[in-house]
Amino acid sequence: SPVCPMYISDISSGPQFLYQCIPNLFVFIDSGPVFQAHSRAKPKLTETYTEDTWLKLRDAVGAIQNSTSIKYNLEELYQAVENLCSYKVSPMLYKQLRQVCEDHVQAQIHQFREYPSLLSFLKRMNRCWQDHCRQTIMIRSIFLFLDRTYVLQNSLLPSIWDTGLELFRTHIVSDSMVQSRAVEGILEQIERERNGETVDRSLLRSLLGMLSDLQVYKESFEQRFLVETERLYAAEGQRLMLERDVPEYLHHVARRLDEENDRIISYLDQSTQKPLISTVEKQLLGEHMTAILQKGLCTLLDENRVTELTLLYQLFSKVKGGLPVLLQFWRDYIKNFGGEIVGSPEKDKDMVQELLDFKDKMDNVAHRCFQRNETFINAMKEAFESFINKRPNKPAELIAKYVDSKLRAGNKEATEEELERILDKIMIIFRFIHGKDVFEAFYKKDLAKRLLVGKSASVDAEKSMLSKLKHECGAAFTSKLEGMFKDMELSKDIMIQFKQYMQNQSEPSNIELTVNILTMGYWPTYTPMEVHLPAEMVKLQEVFKMFYLGKHSGRKLQWQPTLGHAVLKAEFKEGKKELQVSLFQTLVLLMFNEGEEFTLEEIQTATGIEDGELRRTLQSLACGKARVLNKNPRGKDVEDGDRFNFNNDFKHKLFRIKINQIQMKETVEEQVSTTERVFQDRQYQIDAAVVRIMKMRKTLSHNLLVSELYNQLKFPVKPGDLKKRIESLIDRDYMERDKESPNQYHYVA
Repeated sequence: SPVCPMYISDISSGPQFLYQCIPNLFVFIDSGPVFQAHSRAKPKLTETYTEDTWLKLRDAVGAIQNSTSIKYNLEELYQAVENLCSYKVSPMLYKQLRQVCEDHVQAQIHQFREYPSLLSFLKRMNRCWQDHCRQTIMIRSIFLFLDRTYVLQNSLLPSIWDTGLELFRTHIVSDSMVQSRAVEGILEQIERERNGETVDRSLLRSLLGMLSDLQVYKESFEQRFLVETERLYAAEGQRLMLERDVPEYLHHVARRLDEENDRIISYLDQSTQKPLISTVEKQLLGEHMTAILQKGLCTLLDENRVTELTLLYQLFSKVKGGLPVLLQFWRDYIKNFGGEIVGSPEKDKDMVQELLDFKDKMDNVAHRCFQRNETFINAMKEAFESFINKRPNKPAELIAKYVDSKLRAGNKEATEEELERILDKIMIIFRFIHGKDVFEAFYKKDLAKRLLVGKSASVDAEKSMLSKLKHECGAAFTSKLEGMFKDMELSKDIMIQFKQYMQNQSEPSNIELTVNILTMGYWPTYTPMEVHLPAEMVKLQEVFKMFYLGKHSGRKLQWQPTLGHAVLKAEFKEGKKELQVSLFQTLVLLMFNEGEEFTLEEIQTATGIEDGELRRTLQSLACGKARVLNKNPRGKDVEDGDRFNFNNDFKHKLFRIKINQIQMKETVEEQVSTTERVFQDRQYQIDAAVVRIMKMRKTLSHNLLVSELYNQLKFPVKPGDLKKRIESLIDRDYMERDKESPNQYHYVA
C-alpha cells in the first residue's frame, strides 16, 4: 500500500530502526497542524461511530502486525484517531490499543518453542525483533495524535514506542527459555569468532542492541559474557604460557586485546569495554606477570628485543601492579648482569668498555621501551651504583686506566667529537663510584706519564676531562691535576730561557737538554733512584741547576731518572737510525760505545740501575720487536750470566724507532703501592675530620661522631676503620674518653 507522509516525533530508542525497517517511510518534523489541506468537519460522536472507528483502526493495526495491505487510507486513519481524541475517549483508545498489541506480542512466543539450531534461533529472534520495531513505528505513526496529547499529558503512561518495548521485553525476552537460548546463542557465536571462525556480526549487533534497548543487557548478557570470557582466557593463558616463548605470548596478548576492542566497536555495548578489557588483561597478564618476567625478561634484554620490550611495558602498564613488578625484575637484572662484569677479575681488561656498552643498552631500553619513565631511570642508576661498588676500588682504578687509553697519543678514536662523547659516557659511570679518591690517584699517575713522556693525544681533550671532573667533584678534587698542567706550561717558559742561557755559555753542549720542573705536592710520589750518568750528562745537569737556582733561590731540585727519556743516534750496517728510548735504555746502549759485549752483572755495575728495572730494560732492547742488542743465550727472559752485544745487523723500515719502554708499563707492585697511598690518605682525612668535628662540638657520643663522619667523608669507610682512627687519636691525646661514660668523647685542646 502507498505510504503517505506522516508526522513523527522523536522516538526514544526507536529511530535507529526507522531506516532499517521502513526505508520508504518519509519523516517530517513540524510543529504546525497535520493534513490541513484535507481537513474536514468532524463527524458527530455516537456510540456506533466510536465502535466503527475503533474496528477500522484495529483492522489497520492487525494488517500492520500481519504484514498485509491496509484497507484504509492512512490519512483517514490518522484523522479518525484525532477525532476520537477530541471526543475525550483517549483513555479507552489507549487501553484498547495496548491490549491489541499485547495480544499480538503474546502470540509471537509460540514460534520460539521449537528447538532449531542456535543460529536459526538467533535469526528468528532477530527477524521477530525487526518486525516488531517496524510495526510499532507504523502503529505509532497512525496513533501519533494520541501519543502527543493524551500520553504526553499523563506522565505515568509510557509512550506507544515505550509500550512496544515493554511488551516485547515482558512477553518475549523475559521468557526464561527464550532469554537463555538467545544469550547462549550469542555467546556461542562470540566464542566461534574468538576461535577464528567468521560470524554474522550484523546479527550480533542487532540482537545485542535489542537487549540494550530493552534494558536487560547487563543482567541477561553481560554478566554471563564476562564469566565465559574469564573462563576462556584463564584456560588459554595457562596453556600458552607453557607452549609459547615470551615474545610470542606477548604478541598473542596484544592481538587478543585488539580483537576484544574491535568487538566492542562492532557489536558490544560501550559499557562492556572496561570490564571486558580488564578481564582479558587480568587472565592473560595479571595472573602470569611473575612467570612472564622470570621466563623471558632476561632473554629480551640480553638480545635487545626493543619491539617486545616496548610491548611488555605497554601491556604491564595496563595491569594493576604490573609496573612495580617489572621495575623490580629490571633492577635485579641490571644488578646481576653488572655484577658479573665487575665481579670477574678475568674480565678486568674489558670491564669499562663492557660497562659503557651495558649502560648504553639500558639507557636505550629505558628511553625507547619504557617511555623515559623516571622511576625506571632512577632504578637503573641505583642498580648501577649498587653493583659497581660491590668490588671496592678496582672499577675506579680501571676507569682511570680506560680514560688514559683514550687520552693517550695513538688512540684510534677518529675525531675530537667522538672522544668528547666517550668522556661524557665515562663520567656517567664515574658518578656511580664511591671511592673517587682511588680514581684520582690512578688518574693522576697516568696523567703524569702522558704529560712527561709527551703521550697526550690532545691538550683540549685533557682540559675537557679536567673540567668535567671539576664540575662533578669540585675544585679541591682537581687542584693538584690543574697544578700539573701549570708546571708543564711553566717548564716550557723556563726551557726557552735556559736555551738562551746556554747560547751565551763559552762551552755549549752538543746534547739538547729538556727539563720539566715538577712541584712535588702536585705530582705522584716517585721513588728516588741513584744511577751512574755519563760525565757529560752530569755536567749538563749541574749547568741547569746553577741556572734554575740562580732564578729561584731557596728551592731544592731532585732529579728523577726513572722519568727521563732520550733520542740516540746509532749506526748500523743498514745505515744511520735514531732510537727513541728511556733514560735507563740510554745508559745501557751508551756502554756499547766502550765495548762489544757485556754480562748482566757488568751492565748493572756500570749503570747502577736496580736489578728488576735493569732486567726489564735489557728485555726491551734484546727480546722485543726492535732488537738493537743480541742476548746470549737466546730467550724471552733475562737471567743471571746472560751476555749482550750490539746487533750491527739490525734493520727497520723507519728512520726513528721507538723502542717499547717496558718500565713505563705499570707493574703489580705499582698498583698495590698506589692503592696503599690512597688508603693512607684516607686515614689522614678521617683523622682530620674527627679532630675538626671534636674541636667544634667539644663533647660528642660515639654514635653521633660516626654519623657526622659519614656526612663529611666522601669515600666509603667501615665502622671498624673509624673506630681504629678514633682510638689512634685518643692514644695521641687529641681527644679522650669520658671517665663515667666510655661512649662519650671530649676534645683535648
